Amino acid sequence: MADEAKAKGNVAFSAGRFEEAIRHFSEAIVLAPTNHVLYSNRSAAYASLHRYAEALADARKTVELKPDWSKGYSRLGASHLGLGSADEAVAAYEKGLELDPSNEALKSGLADARAAFARGRAPPPGASPFGKIFQGPDLWAKLTADPTTRGYLQQPDFVKMIQDVQKNPNNLNLYLSDQRMMQVLGVLLNVKMRAPTDEMERDFPEPEPAKPQQEPARKAAEPEPEPETMEVSEEEKEPRERKAEAQREKEAGNAAYKKKDFETAIQHYTKAMELDDGDISFLTNRAAVYLEMGKYEDCIKDCDEAVERGRQLHSDFKMIAKALTRKGTALVKLAKCSKDYELAIETFQKALTEHRNPDTLKKLNDAERAKKELDQQEYFDPKIADEEREKGNELFKQQIYPEAVKHYTEALRRNPKDPRVYSNRAACYTKLGALPEGLKDAEKCIELDPSFSKGYTRKGAIQFFMKEYDKALETYQEGLKHDPNNQELMDGVRRCIEQINKTNRGEISPEELKERQAKAMQDPEIQNILSDPIMRQVLIDFQENPKAAQEHLKNPHVMHKIQKLVSAGIVQMR
Repeated sequence: MADEAKAKGNVAFSAGRFEEAIRHFSEAIVLAPTNHVLYSNRSAAYASLHRYAEALADARKTVELKPDWSKGYSRLGASHLGLGSADEAVAAYEKGLELDPSNEALKSGLADARAAFARGRAPPPGASPFGKIFQGPDLWAKLTADPTTRGYLQQPDFVKMIQDVQKNPNNLNLYLSDQRMMQVLGVLLNVKMRAPTDEMERDFPEPEPAKPQQEPARKAAEPEPEPETMEVSEEEKEPRERKAEAQREKEAGNAAYKKKDFETAIQHYTKAMELDDGDISFLTNRAAVYLEMGKYEDCIKDCDEAVERGRQLHSDFKMIAKALTRKGTALVKLAKCSKDYELAIETFQKALTEHRNPDTLKKLNDAERAKKELDQQEYFDPKIADEEREKGNELFKQQIYPEAVKHYTEALRRNPKDPRVYSNRAACYTKLGALPEGLKDAEKCIELDPSFSKGYTRKGAIQFFMKEYDKALETYQEGLKHDPNNQELMDGVRRCIEQINKTNRGEISPEELKERQAKAMQDPEIQNILSDPIMRQVLIDFQENPKAAQEHLKNPHVMHKIQKLVSAGIVQMR
């Protein structure tokens, strides 16, 4: 229904009926409130009517639902531009181009936004000149690499402060009195920042060209570094070297792991972690080693630490999913002893919310299957199963069939390998007119014990009631192979032959014949016979060349297929 409303909205939009398009998109949103495309389409319709405030609200919702979809930022940029916020439009288009650098619509929109900005739409009064530096993709990496700001990342209020400035760069002025923010500016601008005096803190929110706080911005814009940059570069050199050394340790650990030299691999991964705690792959790799060694508790501990650290560092969601999947694998190993798969299943489900990986999904399915089998084993009790079967038998005698089905079902939960219970439940279903369910139980009964004649009588009776006389005949005949003197099976054969002969003699009503033929045509075996070129020629010969037809009947395979068509009422032989 949501797709139908969306399609109507698209048609109305294409025809220029924007109000109607909005109405249809709104209906679709009610039905599918998490579909980002619907908000995007409605935003475009609002923008076409110059209702930019509403277009902006929908554009923001689009980006919220699908932050990695470039078109959402195109809608966002167009809405900002329509409202006269050229600087925010530029930021939106630039963000979109980071996701899709070749998108022509985004390029065109960015050019328009920059042109509007150049025509005099400057940032609002009080805006910080340094807000843009918080929008870079490597912000968190820079803060992690610096020894001082790395420690700040453990402080929730600091992380919240940075995230607030990321969302709205103009809010930077609210935090300049915080010494930690001054240190952040120093790291991002590649300069040393002094502790602000009270006077500087008062003056900084409204910068003037002559004020020293703007000096870092000028330095960042100059093509040549200031003399003090050399000192900063030396300070930055050590973290870079430590990161490079950490990567070398990781590669050495990988090589040792491939050689199954697990102790050496652990040493290298541990050393890598000491050199650089901003890369959780060292932890997940060490967890993999512990998993191979059977040290499942150590593996789980490393995975938990990787997830926690990864969230602090805003690591790729795929890395967090990998850590969770590895933890789930270790929990499954432990569950084989503890018989508790719940935590493993929960962990795999969390991993899939981070990243839907086919391997993780398979592991989840395997864990759920193992839990189900374990539950069945723990529930297995043949003694209780027999008691439930007897209760079902008593209710069957009293013709209380629905209650009998319940007891038979419980008996099968307690012992799913008892063919007698399937046979009895099939009889109940037959009495209730639930023929497909009864047929399924009868077939299961035969599968469990092919020599159990009751399974064949149940199945044949159901097929007879369904007027599939040819199939019922085959079932009864198959049962007689295992129990040649079974009177019930012989009676079933007799009844089927009588019905088939009636059809051949034309003793059934046209309506019944038509019904049987229609049902037979749905049978895959009948369809295969009729589509066989040889059988088509045989049927033509029966009509036009009786002598050739007699020759065909000497072939047992052809004769069997003809008999099948006769039994199904498709062909009549007189």
